[in-house]
Amino acid sequence: MLDNRFFNKDPERLAIALLGKILRRRINHPRAGNIWLAARIIETEAYYLTEKGSHSSLGFTQKRKAMFMRPGTIYMYYARGGDSLNFSARGKGNGVLVKSGFPYIDKKSPASNLDIMRELNPGGRTARPDERLCNGQTLICRSLHLKVPEWNQQQLHRSKFRLEEIEQGPVTIIQCQRIGIPPGRDHHLLLRFVDTRYAPFCTSNPLTKKNWKQGRDYLILQTTTGETCD
Repeated sequence: MLDNRFFNKDPERLAIALLGKILRRRINHPRAGNIWLAARIIETEAYYLTEKGSHSSLGFTQKRKAMFMRPGTIYMYYARGGDSLNFSARGKGNGVLVKSGFPYIDKKSPASNLDIMRELNPGGRTARPDERLCNGQTLICRSLHLKVPEWNQQQLHRSKFRLEEIEQGPVTIIQCQRIGIPPGRDHHLLLRFVDTRYAPFCTSNPLTKKNWKQGRDYLILQTTTGETCD
């Protein structure tokens, strides 16, 4: 399990470092019992106190308190009626949004758990396919059963909710504009990061966006360690 020292990074560096990490959430399911649900982080967005796209730029409130707490503090809020997961970063008011993920399967979180994730995050008339269980900031929270009242302003917990580094991180990363930032609120900043291997499963694939060109609308970053791009 990664501890708070991992989060003591500039938001942009933290957003990159989070890609490829595993979020693991333990729940007590009425049929399956105590199980660990898991998702790989494939998309993140960095936020700074000093830019207008962040919640913190609107000023300190009790609801935004987590963003001003020590790095690694969980900041959760409601977005379009769903729960959203963020972590505070180095610097007061700075943080990173977990924008989307991809279900992760191993011995601790077997494939059978995908049925539980679909139950938590149904797709309407038809069951949500595996690759779409976590492709959005509210969908990943639903699939991992993460709720604002339980986790906002809290810390990761070894036996309940943790962040793990299991495999090598991305080899290349896409850097582009964040999603949902209105014009005039620094929407142009390239503070969204996507694991290139999982770009088809993120909220909106930058590589297939109409009229977008590499070098102008998005950048491809090569990593040297499989973890960060300095």
